[in-house]
Amino acid sequence: MNVRQLNTQLWVPQSLKTVFAFFADATNLETLTPPWLNFKVLSPQPIEMKPGTLIDYQLKLHGIPVRWQSEISAWNPPYAFIDEQVKGPYQLWHHRHLFREHEGGTLVCDQIDYAHLGGNWVHRYFVEPDLKKIFNFRHEKLREIFTISSSEGADSPAEPATQGHALP
Repeated sequence: MNVRQLNTQLWVPQSLKTVFAFFADATNLETLTPPWLNFKVLSPQPIEMKPGTLIDYQLKLHGIPVRWQSEISAWNPPYAFIDEQVKGPYQLWHHRHLFREHEGGTLVCDQIDYAHLGGNWVHRYFVEPDLKKIFNFRHEKLREIFTISSSEGADSPAEPATQGHALP
């Protein structure tokens, strides 16, 4: 399995508590996901976020309907949580959401280890461009939600590592 890594970060001018509370509501993932994915949270509301919580979604990848189930494997408010794909399109999806106070606001960091079928050409022409678009959309939405212009804030574009990454 060829494990890759995607790392992004975005600074928002809101308190750690406010930003974490937004991410702690699983339904906000619908807002942060591009419309072209037709993403919907299927799990009954409200969803209690804690280790072991399972969340079911549906989406469309290149027009193909996909079901996804993730598990919250770690929950450390207001600093971090981890979701891992249980069922879905990836061989591996391990997403660390990290939050820390920074320069009067909050730095939102995403660290994702992922693997998929199909080899390098599938990654280069489908997976990598899709992930970049998804996380760039996510950053734009977060800017709108937390009322910052795209010229403000220190962020890094969604740039996956090109090498495989060993998991801890």
